[in-house]
Amino acid sequence: MASSDHLLTANEVNANLSYLKMKRLIDIFGALLGLIFLLPIFFVVAILIKIEDPKGPVFFKQVRIGKDETEFQMYKFRSMVSDAEERLKELLELNEVSGAMFKMKNDPRITKIGKFIRKTSIDELPQLWNVLKGDMSLVGPRPPLEREVIEYSSYDKQRLLVVPGCTGLWQVSGRNALSFKEMVELDLKYMQNRNIRLDVKLIIKTVFVLFGSKNAF
Repeated sequence: MASSDHLLTANEVNANLSYLKMKRLIDIFGALLGLIFLLPIFFVVAILIKIEDPKGPVFFKQVRIGKDETEFQMYKFRSMVSDAEERLKELLELNEVSGAMFKMKNDPRITKIGKFIRKTSIDELPQLWNVLKGDMSLVGPRPPLEREVIEYSSYDKQRLLVVPGCTGLWQVSGRNALSFKEMVELDLKYMQNRNIRLDVKLIIKTVFVLFGSKNAF
C-alpha cells in the first residue's frame, strides 16, 4: 500500500505495457458485447424515463476527471429530476458520505424509475460507451467530479494516475457504505496489484453484486 511519504508515480502504476494492451482489448470486446446484448434493457429504461418525465432527456452526461486529471463526459441514464444540479446546493449539508464525495440515501431529486435503476446500477450501463471510447475501463477507480478533485490531497490524487473504471474494489467492497478514505485505500490497493486475473474476478463479482446491492444510492 502506498504510504504518505512515498507517493505512486505514473510510471510505477503503468509500467506493465502488455497488461495495459490486453486490458484495452478486454475493454473493447466487453463494451461492444455489453452494448449489443443490453440494447433491449436500454430501450425499456429509455421509455420508462420519458413516461415519468417527458421533458427531461433519457441520458445524463456529466464532466468527470479521468487519468492524469483530464476531463471527459461520462454518460448515465438520467435518474434525477431535470434541475438536479441546481438543487444540489440546498442539499450539500445533508451529505451522508465523508470526504470529497456527495451521497444521500433519500435524495429528493431522484425519480421513481431513478430509484430502481440506481438500486440495480442499471443507470451506469451507458458508461460502456465511455469504455469503448477509451475514457474509462471496465475496471478501475471511480471517476470523480471536478468539485471533489479540488478537495483532494496529493495522496488522494494518486487514484488519478490510471484510467477510471465502471467497477473496482470499492464498488464490490461496500460502495457507499465505505468512507472516502476507505475508497482511496481500495483504489490504491487495486492499482498496485492489478492484473488480468484480478480484473476478470472483479467484473464477475460485479455482476452478482449489481442486482442485490444494499449500498447503491
